[in-house]
Amino acid sequence: MATAELAGKHLLLGMTGGIASYKIAELTRLMTKAGATVQVAMTEAATQFITPVTMQALSGRPVFTSQWDARIDNNMPHIDLSRAAHAIVIAPASADFLAKLAHGRADDLLSILCLARECPLLVVPAMNRQMWAHPATQRNVAQLRADGVVILGPDAGSQACGEVGEGRMIEPEDAFEALVSFFRPKLLAGRRVLVTAGPTFEPIDPVRGITNRSSGKMGFALARAAQQAGAEVRLIAGPVALSTPWGVEREDVETAQQMHDAVMQSVADSDVFIAVAAVADWRVTQASEHKIKKTAGQAVPTLSFVENPDILATVAKLPNAPYCVGFAAESGDLATNGEQKRLKKNVPLIVGNLGPATFGRDDNEVVLFDATGATHLPRADKDTLASVLIAEIARRLPDTSLIS
Repeated sequence: MATAELAGKHLLLGMTGGIASYKIAELTRLMTKAGATVQVAMTEAATQFITPVTMQALSGRPVFTSQWDARIDNNMPHIDLSRAAHAIVIAPASADFLAKLAHGRADDLLSILCLARECPLLVVPAMNRQMWAHPATQRNVAQLRADGVVILGPDAGSQACGEVGEGRMIEPEDAFEALVSFFRPKLLAGRRVLVTAGPTFEPIDPVRGITNRSSGKMGFALARAAQQAGAEVRLIAGPVALSTPWGVEREDVETAQQMHDAVMQSVADSDVFIAVAAVADWRVTQASEHKIKKTAGQAVPTLSFVENPDILATVAKLPNAPYCVGFAAESGDLATNGEQKRLKKNVPLIVGNLGPATFGRDDNEVVLFDATGATHLPRADKDTLASVLIAEIARRLPDTSLIS
């Protein structure tokens, strides 16, 4: 996560009553850490679950709970509090509050704020599974969506009542990611992006294999940035220990052949293919079914190899191939090797870097190779760099509106 992704944003955070209120403490911390100013307004029910003192300490601003609060000079907090906001975020949003919003009720500070707003409204529902599934709640949610309100979640899983099902609030990290995504320019709106990320693992026997040092961080950052840019993103990941970015569909694979097969099943309806994964060039010809034992006096095992499929080159050769972006992790002479790889793979864009120096790091420095030459992008954290790369890719794409 880049540190200032919400810099300059002023957010009005509205809290309603529910056990998920404890999650809002972390959400507030994430928003302020990302550079946003956060003004909290709470319903009376919300104060039964977490105190205004706590929320004031986390947001660094006085908390408002009443429409009669005289701290606002004109005594109109229901008007003034929302006027500077870039968005109102209701989290957690109870079933009762969703009903208020859908029917335009305004009987407390938070509901009046929402009715009198001039900025976007995002709600993060949290309630029992039966309350969420009730036809009345579903009608209210449908009405809110029709009114332009953004609904984030809910999630499914264990609930505080002991039941399991859909209705629990999404995790604070996911709510934060969705909020960052909301404010990003939708440079890839309507596009479908396929991304590969991480290493592959080529087995020698059931416990040993050949792999590489790729962490998958750059590929996951690009999937995240593409989703934030409005794309429908599918991520095919090798063996990595990374969380799936918000709003991204993920498929896990292990070997190069599995990654190839997964890509070929998904590429037909993709507009962009970003091949970030560090795919093994070779695999063992005959992997052992059982662990190869080491015994005294035994000769060292001899391994034979066969070449793995070249996923990027295969996709680039397809009829009506998507816009292909490759990555070149080189150990030296990046300028020559990066351009040679672009020509060899016959792709419009290669992103080159000195791989051994960046594997596992949270930052990177790359060079773009295309038909016009080489463009250097300065070192940055991988989330920031991913956003820049997605913007570079977006401006190179053909305008589909001109294609009949």
